[in-house]
Amino acid sequence: MLRYITVRLFHGVIVILLISILTFVVMRMMPGDPVYLMMGEGQVRITEEQIQAIRTRWGLDKAYPEQYLIWVINMATGNFGESIIRTGVPVREMIFEAIPVTAQLNIYSMLLALLISVPMGIGAAVKRNSAADYTSSVISVVGIATPNFWLSLMLIIIFSLMLRWLPPFGLRSWQGFILPVVVLAVEQMAIFTRVMRSSTIEALKQDYVRTATAKGLSRSAVILRHAVRNALLPLVTVIGFNIAFLLSGTIVIETVFALPGIGRLFTDAVFRLDYQVVQSLVVVLAVLVVVANLLTDLVYAFIDPRIRLSR
Repeated sequence: MLRYITVRLFHGVIVILLISILTFVVMRMMPGDPVYLMMGEGQVRITEEQIQAIRTRWGLDKAYPEQYLIWVINMATGNFGESIIRTGVPVREMIFEAIPVTAQLNIYSMLLALLISVPMGIGAAVKRNSAADYTSSVISVVGIATPNFWLSLMLIIIFSLMLRWLPPFGLRSWQGFILPVVVLAVEQMAIFTRVMRSSTIEALKQDYVRTATAKGLSRSAVILRHAVRNALLPLVTVIGFNIAFLLSGTIVIETVFALPGIGRLFTDAVFRLDYQVVQSLVVVLAVLVVVANLLTDLVYAFIDPRIRLSR
């Protein structure tokens, strides 16, 4: 197992390195100049000497390979640099301010989705082709097909503008999390339900389930102790896969609900060509994906001892 973890970490480092190179190249290829964006429109004209001094201050006058090496070395030592647009503000401080919002948003939504989808998927599989099964299928299809931005706007109109129960945007109180968490949970719940249903149906067909039933175990014991444990393996995979798309899911939600999270920070940095912020965020998220995939494999080994023995 130790050798397997070491190999996976080595592969993860290679992936992070390639992603950092790609991000660096793409940001340099984007049209626009961060120096002029920093100055803003309608400002007093500055001389070429002043522009050159600004480029030197931020290392933009160096060759691209040298800029990349300096950035990588700084990242390895925990120095994410300073924001180009928000002059003097450390990038690490900006990221650490945004991470709690995005983390809470995704943790709450995933817990809500799991609390609803796992029992619903198991019930649909046990009562296959029943009214409960058809109902869960319809709910899942609707949840997957509904766009996040449309659902967000509809919930804001109903619960904020019409009923005035919840705030339409911001995080002035804990109630500000309710609508965005529900929107994120809807799609996840739909996917988790479908996965749990299909994997439970497949598990109920296995020989060990028939053997446990033949031994006289109750139906609930057979389902919960034998079938469900193995049915959780595909669900663990999907959860790990969802973590890899953490940013893409929160960009829309954080923009619609004006939440100061990673997604909104990322889009603002891209539009304003804040190289340091974008590059650091991408690397941080790449590390998150690598760690999430490794933890997914370890959970696999915990749930299914056969995987642990084979390694």
